Amino acid sequence: MRRLTVLVVVLGVLGAIAYAWVMAAWTQGGPTARAGGETVVMIPAGTRAHDTAGMLEAAGVVSDGLLFEAGLRLRGLAGAIKAGEYAFPSGAGMADVAGILVAGKSIQHRLTVAEGLTSDMVWKLVANDPLLEGEPGPVPEEGTLLPETYLYTRGQTRAGLLAQMRRAQEKVLLAAWSARAEGLPFSTMREAIILASIVEKETALPSERRRIAAVFLNRLRVGMRLQTDPTIIYGITKGYPLGRGIRQSELEAATPYNTYVIAGLPPGPICNPGQESIAAVLNPESVDDLFFVADGSGGHAFASSISAHNRNVARWRALERGAPVPIEANDRLEKAPVPLPDAATQKLPLAPRKRAR
Repeated sequence: MRRLTVLVVVLGVLGAIAYAWVMAAWTQGGPTARAGGETVVMIPAGTRAHDTAGMLEAAGVVSDGLLFEAGLRLRGLAGAIKAGEYAFPSGAGMADVAGILVAGKSIQHRLTVAEGLTSDMVWKLVANDPLLEGEPGPVPEEGTLLPETYLYTRGQTRAGLLAQMRRAQEKVLLAAWSARAEGLPFSTMREAIILASIVEKETALPSERRRIAAVFLNRLRVGMRLQTDPTIIYGITKGYPLGRGIRQSELEAATPYNTYVIAGLPPGPICNPGQESIAAVLNPESVDDLFFVADGSGGHAFASSISAHNRNVARWRALERGAPVPIEANDRLEKAPVPLPDAATQKLPLAPRKRAR
């Protein structure tokens, strides 16, 4: 009996020593990263605490996997660690490593969707991202995705990220629609997106968006054709670069997206507009402008009368005279050297290399 008591005491002392050892090791600093300032480890879904500890030891994140596992179990954390891709700082102690795993602080990757991309372009970005998983599904309807920088973790599904973009656009559009100005010449959110997509392609300057929107809205009110090149390009290439000037035959063709021929809006959006373009269409500047032409500084000169517009065009011609004008990188061929077709609506004066609207 006495020997049993002694054995229990000895085991108790050894257990206390082991516990103190585990506790001390838990709070000490960890190994230095083998390369750089951190070590990246992917913990697959369903990985047990024992196997996670082994993976961390193999990667050099913890010095002793069994000791790390013991610390997890002593604290009741073995079932709380989460799968994911983690970046562990060099020298992180076991307590810090466990905290990262339990909090699920996975690495956040970025995918940036620029304003003005078509849905097919966005779909290809998502489909070709190597960190996403699964099939992306069908190409989303044009104009239903919100351009933004999206954060995601390795292993997120492609279809899920596209769905997130759709939800983001719905949220932005609903908020902007509820705060829209009175007297807009359209009655549906889809029409707002169609016009916002045109505004998106017409100017890269945030300061101009509300005024560009006002020009097109004013034209819709008085029955003028929109006469905007990006719609023609979309009708030909579905938004991809045309790689050349717009031909006379394309200007005159009675196609659904040729706003030099059709009245009103085209049948659908020509890209995915950003939040600012959506807001511009629903709350435009209060101006009576009907025309705009390049001003030589990257922006546009606006006018409410044809006489004022003619003067702006003359200034543009003076700037352009004798100097070739490059096609813009986004393939908005406002500068294409082609004349306007005959139209029932008011024809706009033509600069040699810059069509004026």
